[in-house]
Amino acid sequence: MIGVDAGSGDRLALGVLAQYRMATTEQMHRVIAPGVRIEQTRRRLARLRAEGLVDRITLPQAGRTRVWFPTAYGVQLACEWPELRGRRPSRTVSDPTAVRLKAGHTLTVTETAFVFLEDARRRGDVCQPLDWIPEVHHPIGSGEAVIPDALLYYQHGPADRDSGPMLRAFVEVDRATMGPERLAAKLTAYERLYHYVPTVPGRRPTLREPAPEEWRRRYPLFPRVLFVLDGTGPAGVDNRISALRAGARLLAPSRFLYDVPVLATPLADLLHHGPSAPVWRPVHDPDQRVPWTVHADQQA
Repeated sequence: MIGVDAGSGDRLALGVLAQYRMATTEQMHRVIAPGVRIEQTRRRLARLRAEGLVDRITLPQAGRTRVWFPTAYGVQLACEWPELRGRRPSRTVSDPTAVRLKAGHTLTVTETAFVFLEDARRRGDVCQPLDWIPEVHHPIGSGEAVIPDALLYYQHGPADRDSGPMLRAFVEVDRATMGPERLAAKLTAYERLYHYVPTVPGRRPTLREPAPEEWRRRYPLFPRVLFVLDGTGPAGVDNRISALRAGARLLAPSRFLYDVPVLATPLADLLHHGPSAPVWRPVHDPDQRVPWTVHADQQA
């Protein structure tokens, strides 16, 4: 690859686009080089485009915003790197028409990611760009699966000394494109994932040795569930949180909501205050305001 600095910024830029699917020029600048002039980011993206690794479309709305996405060659190359090995982006990730049709939701998910990344930088916590992983597939049986908009890894404290706990979260970004009841139904899917035990041919669980839930193969603790609400005003946000609360009541007497923090907040509050601020509403008690790092036993 002539002209590509694969050891630093170019590699990060391609990796971010391969993992996040798409981002605007301004979003890319914020994540890969916030300390320099944006013209340097534009030149970097133009160089990657000349090498056939990324491409762009221009959205007619929003001031003709340029949206960058990886080419098929760029995806193939990036997914060979150790930090991206095993990732399986959608086959349409490099299709300009698919990028245009998915831009509204995907760019909002990307913006949500960068809010967490920038907050971690300010606080001295550990959350790197590739610690936000979109659309991780989690089977729940009968051919069904839970596929959150993103899986977030976040660690308190700097990496160069004893750090705080590692936090994980499933993030759902809702732009009010589905009814409140369909949004609330996601809680049922997560509750199923919490209890789902796959059937292993030839093995029968016993009382002394019960089969473990599927999620325990990946996580020491079940990730908390975060709903980020956008595309509606305060009344619409309250309506959607009320629907989530009604859905939570239907899960009783499951231990899911006692063991797993399930929180919701408007994206506008995240942008204004940051995700570490007490802007999150527990779905079982939306009158509370807590940080997203709250433990389940601290919600009561």
